[in-house]
Amino acid sequence: MNSPREELNQMVAGFWRTQAVYVAVRLRIPDLLALGPRTADELAAESGSHSRSLYRLLRALASSGVFREDADHCFSLTPLSECLRRDTPGSMAGLAWMRGDWQYRAWGDLLHNVQTGETAFNHVFGEPLFDFLRHTPENAAIFDQGMVGVHGRETDAMLAASDFSKIEVLADIGGGNGSVLAAVLTKYPTLRAILFDRADVIDRAKVNLAQAGVADRVQFVAGDFFQSVPSGADAYFLRHIIHDWNDDQSRTILNNCRAAMSSNSRLLLAEFVLPDGPEPFHGKWFDLAMMAVTGGQERTESEYRTLLDECGFVWHQVVPTATELSVIEATRG
Repeated sequence: MNSPREELNQMVAGFWRTQAVYVAVRLRIPDLLALGPRTADELAAESGSHSRSLYRLLRALASSGVFREDADHCFSLTPLSECLRRDTPGSMAGLAWMRGDWQYRAWGDLLHNVQTGETAFNHVFGEPLFDFLRHTPENAAIFDQGMVGVHGRETDAMLAASDFSKIEVLADIGGGNGSVLAAVLTKYPTLRAILFDRADVIDRAKVNLAQAGVADRVQFVAGDFFQSVPSGADAYFLRHIIHDWNDDQSRTILNNCRAAMSSNSRLLLAEFVLPDGPEPFHGKWFDLAMMAVTGGQERTESEYRTLLDECGFVWHQVVPTATELSVIEATRG
């Protein structure tokens, strides 16, 4: 067991690893090593890098198990770096890129956020995250990949814990790149769906759902959930949407959902539900990420109950999954 000083030393040096992994991904090192072991000289030539500097980067990462270095100073992939290949299902390359690039810059302004309450990302970039993504499509593509990397493992756990079999039409509000909806539709072949998001996001989702072979069962609707959401579904599903926004903004989204719902419709919120006590829970770190990057927050069960009650919903249950994700079920009051 590490001493408190050793543990704290590793903690405050955490950004070293974040940036080292980010640089390796930006240089496509995991993709190059998928072709076989390489020396730093070979990798530098293929990635347009400085050979000695690249060797020092890879040596450090190999010491942490990200790559493997042999006696001849050739580098190869390990199970960790296999996850960073861009052609790997559920690749974490986008997540490493996103967290090492613009999210890293936002976290660097966390002090300002805590002192003033202003969202760090807005202060650094001069605009909210989703506006930034709208006019930088290259970052929007990385964001899509990053969301699969960070939340992709939750989908199977959610489908194992929740029953969608009685739903005829599912409205995926803020459905993003469509990866979650594709999994739901694949499991439930008679289910039809509405995917609702901004127009620029819808274009990306169409490609993914077509590749999954389920686009023929999806109605794509572009819009703004701060204005309205489409009617005609018997379940309204929002995964990691409410946590992006503060309470006032969340109430607007939920009120618009309620206005679109029939008396028999269900609301399904897939979110981290924070414990009330002091126990370790990764969602507490996600809460800090929401504060710094989107201006939103993770919430406890009591906070979700209050939020839904204020918007006229009747709480039914919270369904835990094998991950930290839970599914909150409510109906229109």
